[in-house]
Amino acid sequence: MSKSLQAIRGMNDILPEQTPLWRYFEGTVARLLDNYGYKQIRMPIVEFTELFKRSIGEVTDIVEKEMYTFEDRNGDSLTLRPEGTAACVRAVLEHGLTGAGQPQKLWYIGPMFRHERPQKGRYRQFHQIGLEVFNIDGPDIDAELIVLTWRLWGLLGIRDAVKLELNSLGTSESRGRYKVALVEYLSAHLDKLDEDSQRRLKTNPLRVLDTKNADTQAVLVNAPKMADYLDDESRIHFEGLKARLEAAGIPFEINTKLVRGLDYYSKTVFEWVTDKLGAQGTVCAGGRYDGLVEQMGGKPTTGVGFAMGIERLILLLETLEKVPEEISRQVDVYLCAFGEAAELAALALSEKVRDQLPNLRLQVNAGAGSFKSQFKKADKSGALYALILGDDELAQQVIGFKPLRGQGEQQNIAFDALAAHLATCVVQG
Repeated sequence: MSKSLQAIRGMNDILPEQTPLWRYFEGTVARLLDNYGYKQIRMPIVEFTELFKRSIGEVTDIVEKEMYTFEDRNGDSLTLRPEGTAACVRAVLEHGLTGAGQPQKLWYIGPMFRHERPQKGRYRQFHQIGLEVFNIDGPDIDAELIVLTWRLWGLLGIRDAVKLELNSLGTSESRGRYKVALVEYLSAHLDKLDEDSQRRLKTNPLRVLDTKNADTQAVLVNAPKMADYLDDESRIHFEGLKARLEAAGIPFEINTKLVRGLDYYSKTVFEWVTDKLGAQGTVCAGGRYDGLVEQMGGKPTTGVGFAMGIERLILLLETLEKVPEEISRQVDVYLCAFGEAAELAALALSEKVRDQLPNLRLQVNAGAGSFKSQFKKADKSGALYALILGDDELAQQVIGFKPLRGQGEQQNIAFDALAAHLATCVVQG
């Protein structure tokens, strides 16, 4: 027997019972970003491999170990995007969106791909919503990105479950001075570092700060701190950000080990973390990348942004039982029709109701069936009300109206009064 077809490990189907929560989350974010003046951009999921090597850094874990890279028929090396910032910068440069210093506030949504070990909250195909802002260089826009996420957590009801961690990586020059000091310190304790940290010490020493190894963490307690090597510009910028967050009443913690996993960050870096999801605690993260556009061939252009993991935030909503009850119901009203004449009338009547109540979720029974079978489908749909139309009702130009989820007797409603009745019971109630 041939092997049954199934999804690739770490790349999951999102089933119909799950999609209402995804749509609720994505819709909540989209409305919020509209209110803050962000415009959506959509990029391809496949880019030239060189884009990510130049932007993320060739000695990062993503480029070295995790990218899905292949040759196409032309011999070009292509990669499924592992993150969105590089692709967004490429699009901005290609289409001249930041010409003459023009500010841009952009957002995107879609799948990303990394060949990691799948586990709860970490997948090989995962979905992100990202924001990128160009040509605004002050701490005010850094603060806005954090403030709007704080507002989002409030809309979702999860503020008590997340914590904001901040750090500043300074400019490339000050970060270079810090790297020298850090390497000197860690080299003197080489025998106490785990194998992965010893490798990173030679290729990307700041990533040693990210280690989860307890012995290496103990060594890092007395390691030099980035804050002691910050240039004046970065220090003033960071103080300005903290002042704005304090003014907005947003609590935060300084995490001197926070460096993020990508080479392009400078100055502000931040993460929203939770302790409700086990090891996968970061739900949103980002920072500044003021040198990235120039590094990729553009004119000097400041940039700042973040990405949030949709799977992890969906999981957090479910873990905290913050899923709104109404989103699990995909049907408000289910129309049962018995006999061909009633079915024809049901089609015409349902479309008339939809014209008057465009937000009503009205499902008309398809496939005929007995009274019992249609009512069974109506109940299974989760609808609040059933409408009943047979030959007797049709002759009187009325339709039966029966509550399915609560008290109330069945009653007959005239065809021309149905929309108004449903507006009272469903759309407004």
